[in-house]
Amino acid sequence: MAEFLHTLVLLAAVAGAVWAWRRWHPRSFWLLVGFPLTAITVRATWRKVALGCGLTKKRHRWWFTLVPNAVASTGLVKVRRRFQRVAVDTKPFMRMPLPTRYGWRVTVHLLEGQIPADYAEVAERLAHSWGVHAVRVSSGKPGRVTLAATLRDPLVRVDQVPPSTELLKVTVGRLETGGPWVIDFRTVPHWMNAGATQSGKSNLANALIVGLAPQPVALVGFDLKGGVEFTPYAPRLSALATTRPESLTLLEDLVAVMIDRMGLCRTAGARNIWQLPAALRPVPVVALIDELAELYLMADKSEKEQIAKISTALLRVAQLGRAFGIHLFCSGQRIGSDLGPGVTALRAQCSGRICHRVNDPETATMALGDLDPAALVSARAIPAETPGVAIVAAQDGQWYRARSCLVTERAAEQAAHSYAHLTPSWAEITAHARSGDLPEIELNEPINL
Repeated sequence: MAEFLHTLVLLAAVAGAVWAWRRWHPRSFWLLVGFPLTAITVRATWRKVALGCGLTKKRHRWWFTLVPNAVASTGLVKVRRRFQRVAVDTKPFMRMPLPTRYGWRVTVHLLEGQIPADYAEVAERLAHSWGVHAVRVSSGKPGRVTLAATLRDPLVRVDQVPPSTELLKVTVGRLETGGPWVIDFRTVPHWMNAGATQSGKSNLANALIVGLAPQPVALVGFDLKGGVEFTPYAPRLSALATTRPESLTLLEDLVAVMIDRMGLCRTAGARNIWQLPAALRPVPVVALIDELAELYLMADKSEKEQIAKISTALLRVAQLGRAFGIHLFCSGQRIGSDLGPGVTALRAQCSGRICHRVNDPETATMALGDLDPAALVSARAIPAETPGVAIVAAQDGQWYRARSCLVTERAAEQAAHSYAHLTPSWAEITAHARSGDLPEIELNEPINL
């Protein structure tokens, strides 16, 4: 009896130690205990999982037999010679899984005729088969696919992430892979951000202001809500437009600045401002546009000419601004093709796409429709209880679920006041812009940048 009690106490102590280990040091527990068991399970069940998901193929193989009849996977085979071709199920070759921060990843060799899309279509089935939160499929090499599994949703809670120290690069949250969510205007110059009220769209703008405020850049705001969104950040804004006429004037200034920088680069023999000497390089400009639809909505025909000018100027900046250090971040609750061809053309120039929870499928289609259809499905499945979660088209050509860190209006306002002394004067930025009529630029004319 004493030995039995001693065994129970020992087992209880071991169980408590394992629980404490997993509770307080989850990473080491995962690497030393959880992952080895998971890797063994994944490799052991791969044939059955591949067969259930339709990833196997039948191949003909030679079988050696000395009996008159042999049973193969396709049924009863009558043998008339020593070797007989029979069809057998062949699973794709799987390498050893490797651990990641939130799960594991494994590389699989494709069979003849298979493509990565075959695995992407059954990603949800793979996740259910292995009992994980999600499985993402990517392909970095012909004939190979990488299956990245996450055991739990890393976007349930997103803590503050270290800020970026590189120019025009802002870390705003985390991706579903556990990596940082970075908005890099040098790599992706223009962004389109769609999201309904309380979806996290304004929080993302706050994160951008906090991240860009300490950098040597000029921020200009377009706030068509009468200025209620961006006015608290005015100390860090070089210019702010709160009405449609003011927006047209500010956009014309941006076009004039862009054309002036064209001449500067042409004179210096540079293809963009980043090839200019540091002493001649003009300050980069980031334009933050809130409620994009308000620039295109027309109450009566008297506004038609003004909207056409706004659409043309905005499209000019989107088409030519990258090389001359002018970048756009366009946000809106409703972004649809019904707003006019100008919005559709602008969308084609915004290679960066962010889609929060939206109220209508048209906005999600406008933001993500030309990407992977699975991204569109994932965007429509974002629940209202998870503000800040979005579908992001990243710099590597893939799309990810991501979530921005919570950045309050107070934090953004404090950053705007703290770095107000770094705000470039808009009058100085536009001082060297060419005066008079702007030269005509065909929107479809190829420009050698």
